[in-house]
Amino acid sequence: MATGNDIRPIWALPEPATRKPRYTRDQIAAVALRIADAEGFDAVTMKRIAAELGAGTMTLYYYVRTKADIVALIHDAILAGVLIPDGEFPAGWRDAMTAIARRTRQVLMAHPWSVASLNAAQFGPNAMRHIEQSLAATAGTGLDGAARLEIMATVDDFVTGNALHSVESLSRAQMAEADPGLVAAAVEYGLTQLQAGNFPQLTALYGGGASSGDDEPALPPMTEEALSRQFERGLAALLDGLAVRMNIG
Repeated sequence: MATGNDIRPIWALPEPATRKPRYTRDQIAAVALRIADAEGFDAVTMKRIAAELGAGTMTLYYYVRTKADIVALIHDAILAGVLIPDGEFPAGWRDAMTAIARRTRQVLMAHPWSVASLNAAQFGPNAMRHIEQSLAATAGTGLDGAARLEIMATVDDFVTGNALHSVESLSRAQMAEADPGLVAAAVEYGLTQLQAGNFPQLTALYGGGASSGDDEPALPPMTEEALSRQFERGLAALLDGLAVRMNIG
């Protein structure tokens, strides 16, 4: 039985194989992930997972020791979707990093609660595979290991930050659609502040009807399509900058 006194990550422990009914870590992770997607991360508890599996709560403790183990399993299950399948890995460093970045964002957007809820997750095998793929993407650049890790970290930071911003923007858009009165009150307050003359840059931007140059309004993007276009522009600019800064041909 797994015990809370063992500080090793769950990946270092063998899966139980004799108890009946037998549940796998993949099954436990799938149930936890389904609950979080449907009801939010706070709904993921040992009791709830056990109920969904049709097991007693104490039975679940035979397979996982703590909530931290559950978090680790969920994190690893999500990262499984980030990995580029065999045979689909692009050849050039830029195409490869672009593919990894796009796939990572798609997965994070599919599980919007994960960006803010899994920060304390223990690294598992799929996290290591993600790092391995990122290093493989930059293997032909001629850069040393430290520089390649820097590229990976920089792209990961951008993707995570963009996903967090996108999730927040879409949440605000949903709130606005559900409560138009709330939007009207916020707009009225904002206009009052602009009319007071305290925000000349914002007044020029929104009052003048400026645009981004791509036929998009100056207002922050609030749709998945607009947010995706913003992501693509930002990713291209980031990779342009890394290529110049690190002298990658």
